[in-house]
Amino acid sequence: MSNDQNFKNLILDYPYDSLELFASREATEIKQGARILPVREEQLKERLGDRFRELDVPLLVDWPDGRREALLFVLENETDPSRFSIHRLAHYCLDLSDLLKTNRVVPVVIFLRKGSFARELVLYGDQQDYLRFTYISFAFKGLGYEQYQESNNIVARLNLPNMNYEPEQKIDVYAAAVRGLRRLETDTEKVIKYLDYIDIYAGLDENERIVYSQKYPEEDKYMSTFAERFINQGMQQGMQQGMQIGEANVLLRLLSLKFGEISEDKKKMILSADSERLLKWSERILFADDVDDVLQ
Repeated sequence: MSNDQNFKNLILDYPYDSLELFASREATEIKQGARILPVREEQLKERLGDRFRELDVPLLVDWPDGRREALLFVLENETDPSRFSIHRLAHYCLDLSDLLKTNRVVPVVIFLRKGSFARELVLYGDQQDYLRFTYISFAFKGLGYEQYQESNNIVARLNLPNMNYEPEQKIDVYAAAVRGLRRLETDTEKVIKYLDYIDIYAGLDENERIVYSQKYPEEDKYMSTFAERFINQGMQQGMQQGMQIGEANVLLRLLSLKFGEISEDKKKMILSADSERLLKWSERILFADDVDDVLQ
């Protein structure tokens, strides 16, 4: 899954926390009686055309009591700042403004990596400026992770690995992100989903995972306990549906969560195993130090 899609999922799953983090000044009153409605892109494409990126996320914030006029947030993620086009963003915002009949539009661009980018667009002549366009820029690498390591904002906690930190702090950053997910999210499906998210952006290698389990046994135990519960749930569903492949996929996902990327030969071994062997391997994952320990 692309970075753009990862961030789109994050924003749609946690819209309040996303706006609070990425557009804090504009979002000060959102939790006071406001509701957030994603603007469906399928509807927008009929008017705006395919030339616009499908992964931009427009969120309409309104106040049902009418005390404030609705506010449209346009969030765009850019992995590589060199690919950002301020002209495209301005064009997109103007078309959305026309389509939804509002001038209350807040453009927000989330930059994942370091780099230079245009911050303002001005159309002008000899006598005056005729259009001036700017936006909120949010650059993860400009943030020190220490500032957010105890944050109650789940979007901030999940993105600790994307912030600025020293190489020797990598495992501490990972642990703080997992600890935040553990404390702030109770939905089983979302926990699994965002353990994946943390893993993708932290990118721990096998040695770092071993150090992590030794240095942070409580967080590691949480992941293992959660994995056990998810294994049992997955196995029950697999047996009920008579789908052995479901059991194998659950095991593959848990192995990748704990140990990182799984080699193709080991994937084939797991996908061809019978239910009894899959169950045995699933029990071993809770105490194993590496993939080979599980599949022995």
